[in-house]
Amino acid sequence: MSATGAKHTPFSLIGGDVTINGNLSASVDLHVDGAIEGDISCASLVQGPDSRITGHVTAQSARLAGLVDGSITAQELVVESSARITGDISYASISIEAGSRIEGRFTHRDKDAPTADLKLIANDSAD
Repeated sequence: MSATGAKHTPFSLIGGDVTINGNLSASVDLHVDGAIEGDISCASLVQGPDSRITGHVTAQSARLAGLVDGSITAQELVVESSARITGDISYASISIEAGSRIEGRFTHRDKDAPTADLKLIANDSAD
């Protein structure tokens, strides 16, 4: 039984005053207004414009409006005008609003193709 009394909560909310350090996995839809430093895996992700995600995002659908520093794998991706993304993106369908900023590579994949995790690896060694 959840705090609200519901047996099956349809979504989870990470409030603007919450910071999570670690990976996050949800079997339901996830709404993030806070800061997450770690990988996220969920059915559907909605990111608020003032939120920050540092890590890999995997979701069936994602609507991003804040800062994402990491790679994204989503079947259906919507990037809102306030979004700032640094990382590679793998998608089946994508919509990008004017004003958003994205630095990374885009890879289109078929909806029927198996999901493969995509990681952004930084090389800190000096050559």
